[in-house]
Amino acid sequence: MRGRDEETGEFHSPSRSEQRRAALDVLELGGKLAVLSDAQLSKLPIPEHLLPHILETRRITSHIAHKRQLQFLAKQMRREDEETLDALRDALDEKGDAARREVAAMHRVEAWRDRLIDDGDDALAAFLEEYPEADRQRLRQLVRNAIEERNRNKPPRAYREIFQVVRAVMDAEMEAADEADDGEDFDER
Repeated sequence: MRGRDEETGEFHSPSRSEQRRAALDVLELGGKLAVLSDAQLSKLPIPEHLLPHILETRRITSHIAHKRQLQFLAKQMRREDEETLDALRDALDEKGDAARREVAAMHRVEAWRDRLIDDGDDALAAFLEEYPEADRQRLRQLVRNAIEERNRNKPPRAYREIFQVVRAVMDAEMEAADEADDGEDFDER
């Protein structure tokens, strides 16, 4: 029994519902770990003794056997201290944020590509104003080729190439901004 403290009236231990929620949370965390690739797992702060259980869970494909192995993995994970589990959750959240940022960047590149093709010189001028290091001639030629390909129903080779060029320019700009941020000295007060 849980029992209550006679003086304060507080419970001595978590309720069964709280324990179940915590166990289901660890089970969900184990499920997320089981679907990651070896490269992704190597970047996470996973204790060495849990790694074989994660790999075994990933290897098993039979539905019921996989579910049973996942529950066993969660049982092993519940033996870990809360700091270890929180570190794993934080690392997985950072991966999720990075993936969302990457998808957002890809959408920005696609939007610029479509704008360059649809709006022509006005969009090119706006792009060059925002990214002055871009090659004006190359972009103008690619846009012209993409429009020609679209009109003639040809494969979209230039269309894809515009994406690559715009992405490279935007990535270079982002790296330059990151280096500028890293280069600044902050005074400690």
